[in-house]
Formats: sequence, structure tokens, C-alpha cells
Amino acid sequence: MSAIAEKQTGDTLETVTLSPVSRLDLIKYAGASGDYNPIHTIDEEADKAGLPGIIAHGMWTMGNLAKLFTPHYEAGFIETYQIRFRGMVFLGDVISLNAEVSEQTADKVILDVLASNEKHEAVLKGTVVFALYA
Repeated sequence: MSAIAEKQTGDTLETVTLSPVSRLDLIKYAGASGDYNPIHTIDEEADKAGLPGIIAHGMWTMGNLAKLFTPHYEAGFIETYQIRFRGMVFLGDVISLNAEVSEQTADKVILDVLASNEKHEAVLKGTVVFALYA
């Protein structure tokens, strides 16, 4: 039986901490996603938009959240994601990714997920349903 299948309500997955967000991270993500909105890569454009600096793509943060589950892919897969963006991610931010089991059945583990910055401010919250292989 896998480690995630043995989790009980209130148990957590190992925290994943991302390296400080860099401009190169966001340029690479823009190319991969096709989202070339300049508020994600160009200081002057972020300033013109009234932002305090370049912000990361919300989907960059959401995509990184999947790293919480990388050690568990032999046991199952992410069946559904439900995410709400709570704050902006800026260049230099160090993002911590966390997941806590809220419910566990014979074939699914439901987890509350959170991404927060180094100030412990939530930037993303949601729910992931991780389906276990039979």
C-alpha cells in the first residue's frame, strides 16, 4: 500500500518549497502556455497596469502545485482540481505548497491544498481529489 493511501484525515503531504520566482521562470512559462501578457515579464507593463511589480501567472502557481503529488503517481493520479486564487505572486517570492487530507475513501484521497508566500499569505487555496489505482 502506498504512503498516500495510508493517509488519514488531518495528515499532510510533505511540503514543497519552490525556489524564488525568477523572471526566467515566467518567460519560460509564457512560452509554454502561450500567455504573453507583458505584466508577467516586463516591469514597465506591470507598472502601467498599476501593479507593484511583475506578477507570476496564476496558472504557473497552480501547475506547480502538482509537485506535491509527484512522489505518489505510482499510487494514483489527480482526478480533479478546484482552485481559488487568493493573492499575487511576485518576482523573488518563495512559495510553499501544502496539502492536508480532508477525507479518505477506499479509492480516493481528498486534500485541501494551499500555496503561500514567505510572509505566510495564501496565494492559492483549493481542493484536489487524488484517485487511487485499484
